[in-house]
Amino acid sequence: MNNPLCRALNLKYPIILGGMGNISSPELAAAVSEAGGLGTIGSGTLSPDQFEQKLQKLQSSTTKPYSVNIPITVQPHVKEIVDLATRYEVPVISLSAGKPDDLIRHFKQKGLKTIVVVGTVKHAIKAEKAGADAVVAEGFEAAGINSPAELTTMTLIPQVADAVSIPVVAAGGIGNERGLAAALALGASGVQMGTRFVATKEAVVHQLYKEKILEAKDTDTRVVGRKWGVVRRLLDTPYTRYLMEGEAGDWTEQDFAAHTDEDSHYRGAVEGRLSEGHINSGQISGLIRDIPTVQELMEEMIDGVDRVIKHISTQLT
Repeated sequence: MNNPLCRALNLKYPIILGGMGNISSPELAAAVSEAGGLGTIGSGTLSPDQFEQKLQKLQSSTTKPYSVNIPITVQPHVKEIVDLATRYEVPVISLSAGKPDDLIRHFKQKGLKTIVVVGTVKHAIKAEKAGADAVVAEGFEAAGINSPAELTTMTLIPQVADAVSIPVVAAGGIGNERGLAAALALGASGVQMGTRFVATKEAVVHQLYKEKILEAKDTDTRVVGRKWGVVRRLLDTPYTRYLMEGEAGDWTEQDFAAHTDEDSHYRGAVEGRLSEGHINSGQISGLIRDIPTVQELMEEMIDGVDRVIKHISTQLT
């Protein structure tokens, strides 16, 4: 494929699985890589031993390129995680939630590719100057932790594409062939998806999570954490409403952090305890109505881009 992202990361298709904390499982990541995209496991707040087990499982499940996401300021064992990713020669490192410059240089010296998740043009330019191979520009429609700048994908992508020369990956509000075609039209070279991949057969999450995504309407996500500048988009559940009540009440930022940690995420997403833990979801959930395999989803998206382009051309003749 004559695509800058595919050439840079040795991919068949310009589609990346987002690093969704502790629920980006080796099974899901391997399925995305085997289907031609870039599968990613998240290190979240995993211990080094837990992360190494996930990494070993992923490496034994695919021979295709894959990635690990390191949320720099969130991961309490970041040095050990970096050492493991280096020792295992992970082909692509995804960096987020922190200043990536030193890590970009470290991985570059080891011959490993890096992509950096950004929410503003300023941070995209900094990532390129530091030596990143690509940037993921994530709009405010996305699930989970978001940039407090609250820029939408529609506005962010063309500005980032104009500002940098490395491949730009669009994230936030993308889940089908129309989203992929739109991202390419805005100047991106590919897309990163999280919520859409949760609603696939290979995703190792609770069935209730998948069902809630299928049931979601366009207005069924909520943003919490604005009070402290820690912005997070969740699916509307009893626990989300509990978080909103706490934020509106007398909670401190520490209280909020304790109620939205990875244990809470695990209770909601993996155990299906929706009154005791949160589930992340992007605004694209209102458009998701089926649970395909990863292979089916990605092939439908790639094949469907031509249909979208033909549809656009009919509107202009």
